[in-house]
Amino acid sequence: AVYGFLAILFKELEELKPEYICVAFDLKAPTERHQLYKEYKANRKGMPNELAQQMPIIKNILHKMNIQIIEKEGYEADDILGTLAKWGQSQNLEVIILTGDRDSFQLIDENIIVRIPRTKQGRTETEDYNIQKIKEEYGLMPKDLIEVKGLAGDASDNIPGVPEVGEKTALKLVQEYGTIENIYLKIDSQKGKLKENLEQNKDLAMLSRTLGIINIEVPI
Repeated sequence: AVYGFLAILFKELEELKPEYICVAFDLKAPTERHQLYKEYKANRKGMPNELAQQMPIIKNILHKMNIQIIEKEGYEADDILGTLAKWGQSQNLEVIILTGDRDSFQLIDENIIVRIPRTKQGRTETEDYNIQKIKEEYGLMPKDLIEVKGLAGDASDNIPGVPEVGEKTALKLVQEYGTIENIYLKIDSQKGKLKENLEQNKDLAMLSRTLGIINIEVPI
């Protein structure tokens, strides 16, 4: 883990030569999402001990490199990244969020891109996502992906969504109606099992959307 983390970090430092950099970490403490929905991330097994032992080493190396670490009880690393990204945008900075988590796509905006690293044949490659790439790939604006998550949920975070509504159906609905509220305002346009599932699970759709929204107002 230490090697993999640093290999990506050094590669990006060399390529991007950022003026400013910080790294956000999750803490164990529960967040508002856990208070809203006690099953949030309940399907996750704890970090394997072999990995957990390496985290202090990574943090120590970052400290020695004079790279700022930010973590805050009650908030996820995504919330910290989102808050800093939007703050950077307000300061007319070009912001790059380096993460393997596609949940961050909702943060993409003018001056904010998400860079996804992945390993291919032993080498680290990165792919940049901006507004245009999100529109091409999903047919939506980045912020609209929050609506998609409300409908489709997210198995990795144990966000329920509407039963039997997958990402493909959710994308189609959001492309057509824009928001979950609009889908329910025009619920009679739907038919059969889809209409039934939507009608019976409105609260779950609203809750799932709330759980999927990255907080961009963390008090840092």
